[in-house]
Amino acid sequence: MDKILIIDDKHSILESLEMFFAEKGYRVYKADTGAAGLALFNRHEPDVVILDIRLPDTHGIALLEQIQALEKPAKVIMITAFQDMETTIAAMKLGAYDYIHKPLDVDKVEQAVERALYTLKIDRETPLAAEITQPPNPEVIIGKSDPMRNIFKTIGLLSQNRAPVLIQGETGTGKELIARVIHRNSLFAMEPFITFDCSAIVETLVESELFGHEKGAFTGATQSKAGKIELAGNGTLFLDEIGELPLTMQRKFLGFLQRSEYDRVGGKHPFTSRCRIIAATNRNLAEMVNSGLFRQDLFFRLKVVMIHVPPLADRRTDIPDLVSHFLQKINWELGTDIFSLEKGVIDRLSAHTWPGNVRELENVLVEAVVRARGKVILVDEIETILSSNHPITTTRLRTYSLPHMEKKHIRMTLDRLNWNRSETARVLGISLPTLRNKIRKYGIVPSG
Repeated sequence: MDKILIIDDKHSILESLEMFFAEKGYRVYKADTGAAGLALFNRHEPDVVILDIRLPDTHGIALLEQIQALEKPAKVIMITAFQDMETTIAAMKLGAYDYIHKPLDVDKVEQAVERALYTLKIDRETPLAAEITQPPNPEVIIGKSDPMRNIFKTIGLLSQNRAPVLIQGETGTGKELIARVIHRNSLFAMEPFITFDCSAIVETLVESELFGHEKGAFTGATQSKAGKIELAGNGTLFLDEIGELPLTMQRKFLGFLQRSEYDRVGGKHPFTSRCRIIAATNRNLAEMVNSGLFRQDLFFRLKVVMIHVPPLADRRTDIPDLVSHFLQKINWELGTDIFSLEKGVIDRLSAHTWPGNVRELENVLVEAVVRARGKVILVDEIETILSSNHPITTTRLRTYSLPHMEKKHIRMTLDRLNWNRSETARVLGISLPTLRNKIRKYGIVPSG
């Protein structure tokens, strides 16, 4: 039997909440002071604590801190009639599971308790993954699928030469990471790796940024400046979004590729460079050539070796390994320890369309870790994040038909199981709190 401890100096609240949760089958304890509440907590080790902020002998935040210091698995739900920002932030920062304002809506309190108990249940049932003791390698490409294995082979072939490389793939697929791995495995790995985003520089400054300029070459050029090519030295120059390079600069850059020479803006003496060029784009350069937006001769110069990076939707078998890698990276960077997943999380992630590719997956996991209320990432939390991040451009069919279908399916399941909510949640593969929310959201009532 799940145990609930209620700590509040208002006896009307103690009595009403005790009666409500006792009728629901919980074992309920109550206290009207912080000292009495802490004594009951130590004696009975409740699963959930409902804790008031203002108590006659202490502040709820101080008591929350004491409870958390005991390192027991209870979830603490704070309640208060005072809605101030500082207290809310302090409570959540100290690990409160939820924060509910008075006057209390008993349904909201029950939902919070059910969510807290569900989180505890999953924490207990899910084996905790091993924590990391050192930072993960930031420059490793994750994947065992055939497309990724082919990319690894190509990188190996490129390690012994300086051949130009063109990397094509959708936004978020990891093109720059591939470029960095090519450089790191080359014979000149100790030389600089310089990036230049062709879409981030205004057209009038592109030439100066790439080739550099001499003092007095133009208004504002108060001193000479080395360009990206010069900074790359004998290393690698990575040109991101090469499709955005202005046509006028495409001609000049082609000249550099042909002769390995370039002039600074306003300069009188040519410079030479042996840097490797790796270009990347999320656009179809062949189509741009046909449309007159990209020079054909430059395209052929760049695509000596082409690497096509598949979208995440075409390499779903890599998702489990990517999730494991990102969780190590995220927890190391954030100082958290959320490494485990509820059963079903990988299936839900694998079913997503991933328009933002690997970058979107990492961002979803960052949010999931930040929002986690226990040691395990829940399916419900992933579902909430994916739903809120879904693009506005979703088709009308999905926008208008899926809620109707979901409502119909939930009602049919409830009716078939005589409105046994716990059994319905189990059959639908969702948590009881999620089912309750959907019943309210859709206004579902028994048929007939």
